[in-house]
Amino acid sequence: MAKIQGKKNSTKKEVIIEKASKLFREKGFGAASMRDLAENVGVEAASLYNHIQSKSEILQTICFKVANEFMTNLEQVESSSESTLKKMEAIIRLHIRMMLDQYEFIYISDHEWRHLPEPYLSNFLSQRRSYRKRLGDIIEEGIAKGEMKHIDPYVAVLIILSAVSGIDSWQRSRKSTSAEALETNMVKYLIEGLKK
Repeated sequence: MAKIQGKKNSTKKEVIIEKASKLFREKGFGAASMRDLAENVGVEAASLYNHIQSKSEILQTICFKVANEFMTNLEQVESSSESTLKKMEAIIRLHIRMMLDQYEFIYISDHEWRHLPEPYLSNFLSQRRSYRKRLGDIIEEGIAKGEMKHIDPYVAVLIILSAVSGIDSWQRSRKSTSAEALETNMVKYLIEGLKK
């Protein structure tokens, strides 16, 4: 039997989830089978079930790993004494870095969440709404303090998140712009759009 190989110190389940994220991005969650995953991992399909219960379990793991990472960061930012502009910069930088460093996981979380079974789907959507509202609250606070221009917080959050999700095109391109230049320029343009 073949061994499941991955990054040093990764558990077998982590390796399976990592390979699954790439497969789900390439084929889509619905089209990717456990047989496809087994081939990518290099094991018999039956042996995957020693480490995971189902494709849905993998999707849940990916979506909630991403959601929890964003929420943990948001809580740290909210409790900091930084200006609202600095808080938004920290949040934007995290979103950009996650798109750069955990691209497959972010892609799956952004595009394949619809396949989550209940009650996970409702939980995920509730976390997502809460996250966006809290980002809007930071912008609202920035407007009230005179640090940000008068803009609709909801629209500002949508623009920021849409801009960052555009890194998907950069990931699939020849990358003529470096990751560092991409991050620097995106942060500059998005923060300038908020600044009073």
